[in-house]
Amino acid sequence: MSCEPELRKIFLIPAAAALSVTLFAQDPDDVREQQANSASLQQGKMQFQKSCGFCHGLAGRGASGPDLIRSALVSHDQDGNLIGPVIRGGRPDKGMPSFQLPDSEIRRISEFLHAEANSAASVARRIPSEYPLEKLLVGNADDGRAYFSVYCAGCHSASGDLSHIASKYRPFDLQTRIVFPGGAKRTLNVRDASGNVFQGEEFYSDEFVVTLRDSNRWLHTWQRKDVHVDVSNPLAGHETLLKTYSDKNIHDLFAYLETLK
Repeated sequence: MSCEPELRKIFLIPAAAALSVTLFAQDPDDVREQQANSASLQQGKMQFQKSCGFCHGLAGRGASGPDLIRSALVSHDQDGNLIGPVIRGGRPDKGMPSFQLPDSEIRRISEFLHAEANSAASVARRIPSEYPLEKLLVGNADDGRAYFSVYCAGCHSASGDLSHIASKYRPFDLQTRIVFPGGAKRTLNVRDASGNVFQGEEFYSDEFVVTLRDSNRWLHTWQRKDVHVDVSNPLAGHETLLKTYSDKNIHDLFAYLETLK
C-alpha cells in the first residue's frame, strides 16, 4: 500500500512517551524561500545595527533614541515606504543624521524591524493572564508610596482615580499599566493655511502626515508641512518617566498599588 506522496517517514518516540510524530517532506522551493528570507533578515539586522543601532539599540528597542518596535511609523510602514524617507532625510532637530541607503537596504531594514515587532508581540501573547502575584510582588510598598507622592500624585490620587485599582486589574495587567497605561488618546488642534481650526483625537501622525478624528467621527488628513499642529498628550508624564524608571521603581510602585484594594 502506497503512502501519500508528501509523506516520507514516521518516527516513533520511545514507548514511555506513547506518541508518534509524522514528518512531512518540505517542498524544496519553500526551503529556498525560507533560506532567502532568513538571509535577508540577517542582512537587514546587520545594516540596522551599523547605521541605527547606536541610538535605537541593536534590536530597535531603544537606547539614546526611541524604541522603534512600538513605533506607529514602523507599524504602518510597508517595504520601507515610511521608514525610507526618515532614514534618508534624517531628523536634524532631534540629532538624527541622514543615511543615503539604497532601496534594497531600506527594505531589508524594514523587514528586520517588522520581524522584531512581530516577535515582541508573540512573546507578549504567551505570558499567562493569571501570572502569580507572588512572582510579581517583589518590591517595597513604602518605597513605592514615597515614589508615588513625588512623581505621580500631581496627576493621580490613591483615594480618587486610583481608588481600589488593585481590585480592578489582575496583577500582571496592573504592573503593565504602570509603564504603558493605555486608554487615553492624544488630542490635536490643527490650524490650516486658511486659518480654519480642527480639533479631535489623533488618528495617525508621523513626520509627514497628520490625521485626526473629530467629534462627528469624520477623519481629516493634512500634510504636516501645510498646517500648524498643537498636541495635548494626557500620557506625557508617563512617557517622561518611562525614560527614567528603574526596575526597583516599577516593582515598588506595583507593591504600593497592590495595597489599594
